Amino acid sequence: MRNYQEEFDRRVAYIRAKLQEAHADGIIFGNSGGKDSALVGILCKAACGNTVGVIMPCASSVNYGQDRDDGSALAAQFGIETRTVDLTAVREAELRALEGVAKLSDMSVANIAPRLRMTTLYTIAQAENRLVAGTGNRSEIYMGYFTKWGDGASDFNPIADLCASEIFAFLRFLNAPASIVEKAPSAGLYEGQTDEREMGVSYAAIDSFLQGGTVSEHDRAVIDRYHSRSEHKRRPISTFENP
Repeated sequence: MRNYQEEFDRRVAYIRAKLQEAHADGIIFGNSGGKDSALVGILCKAACGNTVGVIMPCASSVNYGQDRDDGSALAAQFGIETRTVDLTAVREAELRALEGVAKLSDMSVANIAPRLRMTTLYTIAQAENRLVAGTGNRSEIYMGYFTKWGDGASDFNPIADLCASEIFAFLRFLNAPASIVEKAPSAGLYEGQTDEREMGVSYAAIDSFLQGGTVSEHDRAVIDRYHSRSEHKRRPISTFENP
């Protein structure tokens, strides 16, 4: 049987080591109201009392409603300092600035929000000598289901080895708010968006594949396609080297 308490303690120790290495005074993370940010927030707060979660609505009404409420519930339960930065007007200004510059695709527009959020986190982090905690899980990373230089950016990530199903199990062990554990995972890129609907494959199938289980031919094809097309997201920046 999995020892979640021992695992929790090891992850907390990892975070404390990262803070010490960086001589940082605290941690900041994006409190999206989702499963991944919830677990990261709990771990970071246990490791460092000076942990701040930032709720960052950005145009989507979901960000103003359930996501904000779930993020607030998490913060209240685990004593996490919370700040709110409304990025809606910033996103609108960016879109206005790009008018006539380029013809934007739906995804290029959707990815503005996660990049603005990461800009916000790093700006606060630099001002207050904090580290930015990453919130991507193993399933999302393998699929490339994250925004390059958006939610894919961070100073450290304490949950990158955990599949989505393991995140849920961990949150249940920690008695996280049921509303977070039970709602459909969503990146909040647009109204009505859910991760599984957008990818065309369930997290259960992705996790089964990653853990050596069986998956259908259809699901395997989807997983392989996402992984291969997103390889550039997982590679370090290419730099020229003299021979």
